[in-house]
Amino acid sequence: MQVNINGIETRYVLSNEGGGPWLTFVHQLGGDLSIWDQLAGYFRDDFTVLRYDVRGHGRTAVSAEPFGVSDLSDDLAALLDTLGAPSTHLVGMSMGGMIAQQFALDHPSRVDTLTIADSSPGTTPEARGTWDQRAHAARSDGMGALTSTTLSRWLTADFQAAHPEAVEPIREVLAHTLPEGYAMACEALREFDVRSKLGSIVRPTLVVAGRHDSGTPPATSRLIADAIHGAQFELLDAAHLAPIEQSHRFAALLETFLERPV
Repeated sequence: MQVNINGIETRYVLSNEGGGPWLTFVHQLGGDLSIWDQLAGYFRDDFTVLRYDVRGHGRTAVSAEPFGVSDLSDDLAALLDTLGAPSTHLVGMSMGGMIAQQFALDHPSRVDTLTIADSSPGTTPEARGTWDQRAHAARSDGMGALTSTTLSRWLTADFQAAHPEAVEPIREVLAHTLPEGYAMACEALREFDVRSKLGSIVRPTLVVAGRHDSGTPPATSRLIADAIHGAQFELLDAAHLAPIEQSHRFAALLETFLERPV
């Protein structure tokens, strides 16, 4: 389905076979809503599952103007408004985890629970150049120049060798991400920093990290859990896309977490 959100044509998929509480998944930089296909299928009998393509990704249009993560948070709020969802359980991975943190700060009453996977609470000054480099590479050389190195960060070599059928769709989505959409998102993430604000989040929170994540080491994700009172931290035997590489383990963790009283 397509809907205009804050002036941007946005693709979303809603699975509400169960008619239960809302559960929203937000994808990584260079991904799209398809990354959640398996997990959406697992939860759709008990939840109203929402997935969507972030600005400039998948089949959502590229923004005409620069934006920040707060704008991406507002996009999600507007999408929930359009669909009639007062609140949602929120799951974000990597860039999606940054959007989820910002959303929990901007719209706290709309978050039932918060799950953040393989994400950072903010870009340090020394890491800002990395985002600039990725944005420049996408614009000047295209996504093909980034695909191989990105996949090596996202998934362990063992997983890539054992599950080519899972890896190839992820590779295809990354390779076909619009370079300008990717670059603009990089510039938004470069400016992201909520480290001083996370202590104000009071919703039940689950933070998941990949043991072999070189791009966002577990210690970085742990900062989020340490900053949010009562947050649960879990380490999976995976690289950056831990919910995908360890999908069964992640689904079990999330299912147990969502059963906690809110």
